[in-house]
Amino acid sequence: MLDTNLKQQLNGYLQYIVNPIEISVSGNDSDKSAELLALANEIAEMSPKISMTDGTATRKPSMSVAPQGQAPRVHFAGIPMGHEFTSLVLALLQSGGHPSKADPAVLEQVKNLKGEFHFETYISLSCHNCPDVVQALNLMATLNPGITHTMIDGALFQDEVNERQIMAVPNVYLNGQPFSQGRTSLEEIVAKLDTGAAERKAAELSEKAPYDVLVVGGGPAGAAAAIYAARKGIRTAIVAERFGGQVMDTVGIENFISVPYTEGPKLAASLEQHVKQYGVEVITEQRAAAISKDGYVNVDLASGATLKSRAVILATGARWRDLNVPGELEYRTKGVAYCPHCDGPFFKGKRVAVIGGGNSGIEAAIDLAGIVEHVTVVEFADTLRADEVLQKKARSMGNIDIIMSARTTEVIGDGSKVVGMDYEDRTTGEIKHLAVAGIFVQIGLVPNTEFLKGSEVALTRFGEIEIDTKGATSLPGVYAAGDATTVPFKQIIISMGAGATAALGAFDYLIRNAAPEAAAAKADAVTA
Repeated sequence: MLDTNLKQQLNGYLQYIVNPIEISVSGNDSDKSAELLALANEIAEMSPKISMTDGTATRKPSMSVAPQGQAPRVHFAGIPMGHEFTSLVLALLQSGGHPSKADPAVLEQVKNLKGEFHFETYISLSCHNCPDVVQALNLMATLNPGITHTMIDGALFQDEVNERQIMAVPNVYLNGQPFSQGRTSLEEIVAKLDTGAAERKAAELSEKAPYDVLVVGGGPAGAAAAIYAARKGIRTAIVAERFGGQVMDTVGIENFISVPYTEGPKLAASLEQHVKQYGVEVITEQRAAAISKDGYVNVDLASGATLKSRAVILATGARWRDLNVPGELEYRTKGVAYCPHCDGPFFKGKRVAVIGGGNSGIEAAIDLAGIVEHVTVVEFADTLRADEVLQKKARSMGNIDIIMSARTTEVIGDGSKVVGMDYEDRTTGEIKHLAVAGIFVQIGLVPNTEFLKGSEVALTRFGEIEIDTKGATSLPGVYAAGDATTVPFKQIIISMGAGATAALGAFDYLIRNAAPEAAAAKADAVTA
């Protein structure tokens, strides 16, 4: 199961197991069961602190991990390879007593949760968003005896997937009921379970002393801004819903100069590590709700907290643009999808559509073509915007069709899932129907700037933050960078450069403008 290189890496990690653990395998006579048993045996042979037992799980094949002598609370229904191999390694280490690097305060919250919480997470092994969710829930299960978690590979348990009509991953159930869909962090899960946590956190944040620079947004632009600000020796913080931003939803990155290939979550992890090296305070699970100025710049959060800073850098990024047609919201995660890597496997052998002919759309079509029966690309314009190399590859594939000058008008479903879509032929005005089981939306980005409407920060009619060459906005002391701004090209490497520019601009502002307390004292001295 494991190649030599992977074995060497795993062997290094297994040295960190402190206490004996047991792996139990519940199998049947399937080939996948034999593969899982072989994997478990290979792992057990690599450490004297790992033993094997027969499992009694209902789902077969499955593997469970637990401290020796304890009933298992961490289960893998399927073979945890691909993106989920890391989840297995962490489960082994944490069950064996190796401490987690998560926030100690959050870990204590998990330990103190009261009640019985039985989680099930449906995943696909090609999903890059799923491991974060699996790892968070596995960690919770190792910390609290009232929590169990089972990762379920949807490809191996099709009956369950069909019964629960799961067409998007990660998809989490709690005690048999839907709990969450999409990427969810440990902090978000705990906040949903610990109902008083949000209020306590808001009160704590409101007591924070004013910052020199507060960065709103944790993507590449925000990370670069925070690093450049912190390097000046000033008090810096990042506040964001999640660290990494939209990069966390990006799989292959091949245009980051000097790095031929990386993946979004990997890049985001490197950025976070770099940020924390400079002592930047990172505040997550918080969303900006308003901005104002009264000497300090005030950032009101949706939680009810208010953070103050001498200067603020807005790096809120952008999100996938919706189609805004009838049926889209109704059938989201029921055939309407936004991540071909995550959700593509659920459409194996079926016909799907990709809306959008840019790089993202054509890349999605190419990836899906290797999984599904047929892909139809639907492009509004009369030409494709994707790079020529991508267009050539797509046109060379026998199961990809491309329709130009087509405006999507409606998502059609049968009440439970997508069965097709309608589009208008823009050359004739004729409405045509396309029978598909899935619709992958890839039509560009919309800036996350709704909270700035009605503020003193000027926006374009597209909602982009207007900035000058130093990243300054129309509100003194407020700077902006990245995909939320008027920067003409939306690229990771450009956002990073813009973040650095905004931070240097903000620092220049700080050295030219005294802190509010100092300014007030000077004014009092003059009038005295």
